[in-house]
Amino acid sequence: MFARSHLTYEALPLPDRIAVDDTAMRAAAQAAYDDIRTRHTVRDYAETPVPRDVIESCVMAAGTAPSGANHQPWHFVAIADPALKARIREEAELEEQRFYDGGAGDEWLKALEPIGTDASKPHLTTAPWLIVIFAQRWGAFDDGTRFKNYHVPESVGIATGFLIWALHRAGLSVLTHTPNPMKFLNGALDRPASEKPTMILAVGHAAPDATVPAVAKIKKPLTEILSIKD
Repeated sequence: MFARSHLTYEALPLPDRIAVDDTAMRAAAQAAYDDIRTRHTVRDYAETPVPRDVIESCVMAAGTAPSGANHQPWHFVAIADPALKARIREEAELEEQRFYDGGAGDEWLKALEPIGTDASKPHLTTAPWLIVIFAQRWGAFDDGTRFKNYHVPESVGIATGFLIWALHRAGLSVLTHTPNPMKFLNGALDRPASEKPTMILAVGHAAPDATVPAVAKIKKPLTEILSIKD
């Protein structure tokens, strides 16, 4: 919680300074790509338990992300309780059914056909963990008065990316799930009105027979995603 008395600037020497030569940089950059390209979104999970402390460490990594004014406008709820996961699945599938029944529009549904998704979301109960990510639209000082958070979608998006990478590095598979609307998650998880749910991550080990859609392996080449002005 922020205190008004702490709103002062103090310069610290850069901690954890990393100094490497060009050769080491190239090797590290290639290693990062080689690692992250093995990340795959799966919908088929084994029921193998995942230790709670692994989830905690990955969320700690997410919490190091940069954010607007360093307000860190995020909250993560990690869920292993079977009954609560079942409730989330039930409510999410209701929203998904409306989506697939026409709420999404023909163009969106057509775009999803190569992915092979439908309103059934069994991963929400088979995955050992769900992590729900909330964006905090405003915060409060220690005296209870509100303060505005800045660049909230961008900050929470960066933290979510950090979390997915950390979970991948821990050897876990992750599925991003965004039922719309998601207001039911505030009530289910006792989160305040100041927070907006942005995503559900299903987290666990991929099932032995897990598959991915072939289209998911098609990535844009570097020439389409990068412009360089040097």
